[in-house]
Amino acid sequence: MHIVAKQSENSIASVQAARFADGLKHQRGNKPISSATGVLRELWRSRDLVYQFVLRDLTIRYVQAVMGFAWALLMPVLIVGAGVIFRLVVSTLSGKPMEGSSVASLAVKALPWAFFSGAISLSTQSILAHANLIGKIYFPRESLPIASVLAQSVDLLIGLAIVLLVIPFLGVNLGLTALWGLPVMFALMLFTVGCALIFSCANLFFRDVKYLVQVVLNFGVFATPVFFEPQLLGPVGSKIMMRLPLSPFIEAIDLAVVHNTNLLHPVLLMTPKGMVEVWAPWMLVYMAALSIGCFWAGLRVFRSASAKFAEMA
Repeated sequence: MHIVAKQSENSIASVQAARFADGLKHQRGNKPISSATGVLRELWRSRDLVYQFVLRDLTIRYVQAVMGFAWALLMPVLIVGAGVIFRLVVSTLSGKPMEGSSVASLAVKALPWAFFSGAISLSTQSILAHANLIGKIYFPRESLPIASVLAQSVDLLIGLAIVLLVIPFLGVNLGLTALWGLPVMFALMLFTVGCALIFSCANLFFRDVKYLVQVVLNFGVFATPVFFEPQLLGPVGSKIMMRLPLSPFIEAIDLAVVHNTNLLHPVLLMTPKGMVEVWAPWMLVYMAALSIGCFWAGLRVFRSASAKFAEMA
């Protein structure tokens, strides 16, 4: 039954792709689109096709899986569990009790990391997973990795709803600063889509890219402020950590949601190693530059290489 359902979903996607290709011929002839704005317009015209790809990914993940929607919570729960063990060890060694807000921070930080990790894992192999469609008919190939990211965003929404229900019991009062989470998550999604486009394209030409990506994702959590608070690393270590691509997104969400911090104000903490700058307003500009730059680069790199997809798939 699963095989029949999968074939049916593939046929629906094929029909949608064929309809899009027929309409595209009348609109632009055979002239290739290479500009980022042109690619975005093309993707908007093919939004029904993107929806079908998202629906297919969700059906395979939830309907045809034993755990169903529990998969949406598995990764964040594992990250929070590992983080709690780590924080308990640190608090025991330092002699300071572990507070409920620390667990809330772990839960909030686990969501963006789990979203990015899951989206990149799925999207990296999205082109190869649909190699049968690529060789048959034209459609915007960008829709495949973008659909993987959008499908992962459903997990993010489910996890976010549960975390928002739980953290008040951990002693966290949500304030208006939590609204900062909306633009930060949107910026993170743009950044993730850009990375997904680049990695899925690279994996088609170099099949070992998926292994390298998985290794980076497995150990990358230790380079971001998910387990480690930036102030624990001192002035120099915190600066290095906060300049890594994902760190400002994760830390900004934690500060805004859990610590009720206005991201337009700097956050300085005194530690035994000296004064540490945990947050500065310029990091908002840094996040915007990362997300827009990576998204634009992903569109350009992906579209310039897509002409060779059929022969490589």
